Amino acid sequence: MRETRRLRRGRGSPFYAEMPFSLSPTFFAFTDAMPVWAWVGFFLFIAAMLALDLGVFHRGSHVVKMKEALTWCGVWLTLALTFNAIVWHWRGAELGQQFLAAYLIELCLSIDNVFVFILIFAYFKVKPEWQHRVLFWGIIGAVLMRAVFILVGVSVIQRFHWVLYIFGAFLVYTGIKMALPSKDEVDVDPDHNPVVRLFKKFYPVAPRNERGNFFTRHEGRVMATPLFIVLLVVETTDVVFALDSIPAVLAITKDGFVALTSNIFAILGLRSLYFALNGIMQLFRYLKVGLAVILCFIGVKMLIEHWVHVPTAVSLGVIGAVLAMSVLLSVLIKDPKKAAELPTPPTP
Repeated sequence: MRETRRLRRGRGSPFYAEMPFSLSPTFFAFTDAMPVWAWVGFFLFIAAMLALDLGVFHRGSHVVKMKEALTWCGVWLTLALTFNAIVWHWRGAELGQQFLAAYLIELCLSIDNVFVFILIFAYFKVKPEWQHRVLFWGIIGAVLMRAVFILVGVSVIQRFHWVLYIFGAFLVYTGIKMALPSKDEVDVDPDHNPVVRLFKKFYPVAPRNERGNFFTRHEGRVMATPLFIVLLVVETTDVVFALDSIPAVLAITKDGFVALTSNIFAILGLRSLYFALNGIMQLFRYLKVGLAVILCFIGVKMLIEHWVHVPTAVSLGVIGAVLAMSVLLSVLIKDPKKAAELPTPPTP
């Protein structure tokens, strides 16, 4: 009996070694890095902030003004940097730098999400006072999906190191594709979305939206509203973006706690970022080029890390410099199309 208990308790025991892959390394990849109480405390704090956001500050549907959006951007940024300082002090400078680099990459990749959100809301003609509700629940779903993706990704890398080279090649390919000009527009048509088509086969959808609810009673039946279809489109779009961002974060850090918490902080600030940037996206014309350079850089970093070690401080410096340069060029260099649209002053 005592021997059996030892086998159950020891992670290096045959019992642990024989556990299925989906349970043992996947679960313990996170709890080995940090104690369970740290994970519980982090998620309780995030849940409390979200409850405060939705239950107090946004209890009623209203149009989010620029001042309110910027305030919440500042709140989430302050919380992220404070948490970064805690990680830096608690777990050392290396992991602190990894958190900051991963947070910056995910935050900047999120601006692409903002552009798509603008297209989705314009296509479905979502009222401004309902947009916050869609983004709130959409980001909750994104957090859960990212947690699963990162959990599996960290575990796979720990078990199969060669997967890093696949991730690295994919990031280089994505960066090159992002840098090249493309005439293809983002498709937000729900009829082209397989998840939406599947949902409509099994659940009725009301012809119109009322009061900004996701479900309503119509003709004696409980039906989903068009607003819920918008939520599905937002969620499935985030899955596509996760295919780029998750490998990029794992290129910076293999620590599950740092990877997940940095990703979550960036995603939680995305809602406020949307309301702050909506209407001034032209100020970030060259950001996509900067992101392409960053993705290629960290992709190459993954491909050569077996032979050449690139310190996290160097990666952080490159990321910061490229982002600053892309934003600066977007501000200084005017869009020739916009300039051509300006009226010509009359000649005296």
